[in-house]
Amino acid sequence: MGNRAMYPGTFDPFTNGHNDLVRRACRLFDHVIVAIAANPGKTPLLPIEQRLDLARRVLADVPNVEVAGYSGLTVEFEREHSLNVIVRGLRAVSDFEFEFQLATMNRHLSDEVETVFLTPTEQFNFVSSTLIREIAGFGGDVREFVHPMVAEALAARFAKK
Repeated sequence: MGNRAMYPGTFDPFTNGHNDLVRRACRLFDHVIVAIAANPGKTPLLPIEQRLDLARRVLADVPNVEVAGYSGLTVEFEREHSLNVIVRGLRAVSDFEFEFQLATMNRHLSDEVETVFLTPTEQFNFVSSTLIREIAGFGGDVREFVHPMVAEALAARFAKK
């Protein structure tokens, strides 16, 4: 099977923190799939096709990464792609309770998968997609927190509103 991991999330938008975690995960695992959830329960700012495209372009130079969209249970995606690790990011203690519950439920649903937590480098530990959307929505400069392609996509999206 190999050492294959997935990094699931909505990535709305894909931040430098996400980019950092993916690249670090790619040093730990043979293959990493950035699994972008359609997540119909949320109303994403960017459509899934655009989130997939941006993540693929930002990560184009990483040979052992793949970007794929999915809907449904994360553990089903894990099974369908013969993955054995779920990578999750922990920015602060406040993330831990939710992530712990999620990891425990995933393990209950599939005993074939382990969850590994990575912490972002210090310069990204306060960056969240929610904050980036809010700053961009008010016309703020998010270029320090996202790839230039993502900043451009956000500017274009908010120009349409």
